[in-house]
Amino acid sequence: FQGETMTEKYYRETSAETDLELDPLTTLLSDWTDPEAEEEEFRSDFFVGLAGRRRKAAFVFTAVWLLVFALHLVNWGSWVVTGMVVLTALQVLRLVTSAPEVAAAPLADASLADAPVVSLLVAAKNEAAVIGRLIANLCELDYPTDKYEVWAIDDGSTDATPQILNRLGQQYPHLKVVRRSEETAQGGKSGALNQVLPLTAGEIIGVFDADAQVPADLLRRVIPLFEVSEMGAVQVRKAIANASENFWTRGQMAEMALDSYLQQQRIATGGIGELRGNGQFARRSALKDCGAWNEHTITDDLDLTVRLHLDGWKIGLLLDPAVSEEGVTRAIALWHQRNRWAEGGYQRYLDYWRFLLRSRMGWAKKLDLAYFMFIQYLLPTAAVPDFLIAAARHQLPLLAPLTGLALSFSFWGMFVGLYRTRQDKDFSLVQLGEIFWTTVKGTVYMMHWLAIIPSITARMSVRPKRLKWVKTVHQGIPEESFEF
Repeated sequence: FQGETMTEKYYRETSAETDLELDPLTTLLSDWTDPEAEEEEFRSDFFVGLAGRRRKAAFVFTAVWLLVFALHLVNWGSWVVTGMVVLTALQVLRLVTSAPEVAAAPLADASLADAPVVSLLVAAKNEAAVIGRLIANLCELDYPTDKYEVWAIDDGSTDATPQILNRLGQQYPHLKVVRRSEETAQGGKSGALNQVLPLTAGEIIGVFDADAQVPADLLRRVIPLFEVSEMGAVQVRKAIANASENFWTRGQMAEMALDSYLQQQRIATGGIGELRGNGQFARRSALKDCGAWNEHTITDDLDLTVRLHLDGWKIGLLLDPAVSEEGVTRAIALWHQRNRWAEGGYQRYLDYWRFLLRSRMGWAKKLDLAYFMFIQYLLPTAAVPDFLIAAARHQLPLLAPLTGLALSFSFWGMFVGLYRTRQDKDFSLVQLGEIFWTTVKGTVYMMHWLAIIPSITARMSVRPKRLKWVKTVHQGIPEESFEF
């Protein structure tokens, strides 16, 4: 096994441990075939997941609760918490004081002749309300048409999506339409992308959700980031197009601003850059090395993030321009979407923890992963028993200093993130006040994570692993609402 990547080692050992048979994915394309496609062997067949996820989730859940109980029982528990606060504060200080990377200059006209070929992929299922606008948008980018192609994958749609794509296919020569029947449309979005990937010609692969809208110069902005040899993928900042609709969409706008800030600062400290699904670009060789998209996870972007870093690649962020998408408008839809995100994010730690510990990805990335797993997953889970014990003993929660520090850092990150994403940086005090008030409301909105994380941790401890891809319904919004 000399020369194998960390990801290949992971799946070889996983297959041996779980004693699972690996069935190759059968590629079935009704509209496109390529006799040369067999020359590239994308390892979409070895994603089988890990046995024992429920046991590992139960172990983490039990360990967190027992640790909190122990800290309350021993007289030196407060000193342990103080030490954790100091360590957390040092990491927060590193993140706050690091200077984000300067964006590369966009491609000039003179450089387009040597620019790489790009393949843009869109997997769509029943997206008649939005798919036409996105495909037309992608087919009219400011990039030579002989240097990029657009692949639209109709993933077993039963609405007007196939008719819309067929009409657009006649209008745009560089648009290729693939239809997967309901019987063969397996593996969700990952399955659709894996099925088409061997047919694409691009050195860089871009992926968009059906409700996305992008500025015309996006490829000119993204491609220069791949001039860094270790850059395996780039995530474009996401913006909420219908942010002004209600409290939930405004909260998602603030959440995306916080996410972009954290991404910038994590990358600046040598930590982990992460993919977000919509508006993600990856180097073809990096995708091939790590096995493309995992069809046995409900968050393919977070799973791919881990495997790229395990293989030694870097993931960058493009702050401007943004890719706009439609935010969910109802609390129940938001709850279901965020539960899926939380479960997928948790799942990657449970699936890959041994390889994250063993890999030579560097101390900065391991520290970054440990910190954000603690802040995002372990601390919210620990807050529940901490609050219950504190209430029973009529005292303040022991972990209150840690929770307060985490919330303060989140507030700061959201404020700075909103500031950075504004087009006009010459703000008046009134505008800064508006950003501050938006941050306050965004922080209130973010409290839903304090309910989601403990509940998903408990559910994963008792419920077998399930693959359930829940589609977000898109209604379509006026084009003038989109932010770039």
